[in-house]
Amino acid sequence: MFDIFLQVDSLSIAGNSPAKVESVFGMLTKGGPLMIPLGLLFALAVFVFIERLMVIKKAGQVDENFMSIIKDHISNGNVAAARSLTKNTNHPVARMIDKGIQRIGKPIDAIEKSMDNVGKLEMYKMEKNLSILSVIARIAPLFGFVGTIVGLVILLKEFATISNPSISQIADAMYIKLITSASGLIIGMLAFLGHSYLDTQINRTANRMEAASSEFIDILQEPTR
Repeated sequence: MFDIFLQVDSLSIAGNSPAKVESVFGMLTKGGPLMIPLGLLFALAVFVFIERLMVIKKAGQVDENFMSIIKDHISNGNVAAARSLTKNTNHPVARMIDKGIQRIGKPIDAIEKSMDNVGKLEMYKMEKNLSILSVIARIAPLFGFVGTIVGLVILLKEFATISNPSISQIADAMYIKLITSASGLIIGMLAFLGHSYLDTQINRTANRMEAASSEFIDILQEPTR
């Protein structure tokens, strides 16, 4: 892992003090105890994002010729072959079409309702745990702000016992206490972006499912050969 370093120039009233190089990890450890829950929230957000991304990406991979093959089988009256194809295809669209094939012979409204129910179930599977990212996006900045406020209260109490604290001392102390706020905002922003990206991918898959459902209904209304 690459080490990232930040160079911090501390200016005092007397003049420039020697520059010191500090690692990001070292800087974050100065944020106080609330950096621990913030770190846990970040780790949870990364885990949920990667896990959901793998599931959603897999759900979005469908053969472009899938519905064409289904159409050929249904048009030729070979329902068994169409059912076999859907059973052997691990995809939300295939499971939805499979339910429609099972309902062939019933009214179109009943077939559509059955397929819609399967579609809702598949959407639930893709959206599972996605709300965790939304929660993290909201509470991570709050944790950061709480850490900063608590730190500033303690800081002011400490300065009350010091006669004439220098501007440099006050600036350094403020910088340290603001680390939690910055960390919370960054974690919240990343969680929000991750949630938005996954939600967009889910909507794309939902559109494919709706298109496949409409196409299947059209196939059923066409005369068989």
